[in-house]
Amino acid sequence: MTDNAQENYSNVYDNRIGFGDKPALILVDFVEAYFDKTCVLYAGVENELAAAIRIRNQARASAIPVIYTNVVYHQSAINGGRFFQKAKPLVNFIEGSAMGAWPKGLTPSPNELVISKQYPSAFFGTSLSSTLAAMCVDTLIITGLTTSGCIRATCVDACSHGFIPIVVADACGDRHDDPHQANLFDMNAKYADVVSEQEAMDYLADL
Repeated sequence: MTDNAQENYSNVYDNRIGFGDKPALILVDFVEAYFDKTCVLYAGVENELAAAIRIRNQARASAIPVIYTNVVYHQSAINGGRFFQKAKPLVNFIEGSAMGAWPKGLTPSPNELVISKQYPSAFFGTSLSSTLAAMCVDTLIITGLTTSGCIRATCVDACSHGFIPIVVADACGDRHDDPHQANLFDMNAKYADVVSEQEAMDYLADL
């Protein structure tokens, strides 16, 4: 044991799974709230969105499934549970709020799946696992917001459901770099392979 995190984890949690044979791409919660400077959820993650859009465009060119998630609550928030009770900014995702709209450049095409969720993981309470299994997907390439919240939850659940989680560091973002980097480090250690945008693009281009 040492005080240096990288040295502490080295030779203990440093395995890589690698990409599988049948991937899908998920773009988690890229919605206007994180890009509108008047919103309390604004996170300054424009570069991460741009990276995700480039990956999305390559995924389309490679004909792999592209899935989007957003967060949508009933007008009464009755379906928000303890998450809505705890995280007050989720009020921005009441059905009909402009903050839940897609940001510029990210509009899904008609043949791409949108999953609306109420909790952090894209898997919890949704059909995502069954949908991926039906398509014989073995690898989930994960992009989106926020790294310490819905990305981490989706990553852990992807692993738990038997999919290879590939987290694209450049295409995920958070309100601050510290939780972003800490969660990337931990996901890479225990649950996922954390890769660069270029690694993801090269893999998709070779399919």
